[in-house]
Amino acid sequence: MQARPPSRHPITIPSGALASFLGITFVITWGLIGLYVMAPERAAATFGEISGSHPFFFLATWSPAIAAFVVVFLYSGPSGLRAFFSRLLMWRGSTGWAAFILLFVPLVFVAGSLIKGGPVLAPLPPEGIGPVVAVLFMMLFLGPIEEFGWRGVMQPLLQRHMAPIWAGLIIGATWGFWHLPAFFLAGVVFADWDFLPFFIGNITLAVLVTPIFNSARGSLLWPMLFHWQLNNPFWPDAQPWDTWILVVVAAVVVWWNRGAMFTRRGSVTEVVQSTPLVRRNDRAQAQHGQG
Repeated sequence: MQARPPSRHPITIPSGALASFLGITFVITWGLIGLYVMAPERAAATFGEISGSHPFFFLATWSPAIAAFVVVFLYSGPSGLRAFFSRLLMWRGSTGWAAFILLFVPLVFVAGSLIKGGPVLAPLPPEGIGPVVAVLFMMLFLGPIEEFGWRGVMQPLLQRHMAPIWAGLIIGATWGFWHLPAFFLAGVVFADWDFLPFFIGNITLAVLVTPIFNSARGSLLWPMLFHWQLNNPFWPDAQPWDTWILVVVAAVVVWWNRGAMFTRRGSVTEVVQSTPLVRRNDRAQAQHGQG
């Protein structure tokens, strides 16, 4: 048997895997949260009162990542999953986008809060800064983990077939709709919010992170840092003004990057990108097939 030459291309996750990704994501989140929405007393008696620190809340939040890991493992195996994780370590990205994430996004919250007559920073609790720092690090392991799914799997698969602007809009709408059960759930922050501004905000944020993701060539680090900034407990409550400011910002960003947002040229389209680890695995498989 003649050996297959080592591949220098990424392991291709088929576009049809998007259906599996979305199915797993929604079944986990809507199933877990649905228990507390449809039968709150029985769910609380069996699993405990739901809250932002409940294990089910973490699992529901992590469902896009769980779905991403399952899909990548099924189609590319352990080596592909390791290559997928390596996208978290890709630091490449522009200085401008780094400044946008680290400096400009906090200013949006400050501006929104000042418009509504609020403080510059969120008030500290009586216990001091310690609990806020603890929440800050806890948030690092909540929302940002979603990016393994939304940007890690869904964005590349959609960008094979459409321009980034449309992929961002679809992901944002999906992201917002995915949150819907939480708005019927007592004991979590969503219960006090209005869904429509939140839904518009999700679409806006997904559009904003799209050029960041493509500019960084598929890095998951920068989208995760962007997501983390959105959940930073030090920033004041600026709703709904933060949403409306970000809508304007998103419009400017799309116009400024219109050459990349409305064409597929330069878009990231691979879930598992080519890495030395994947190439070594390909060579090992080729040598194993010699005979």
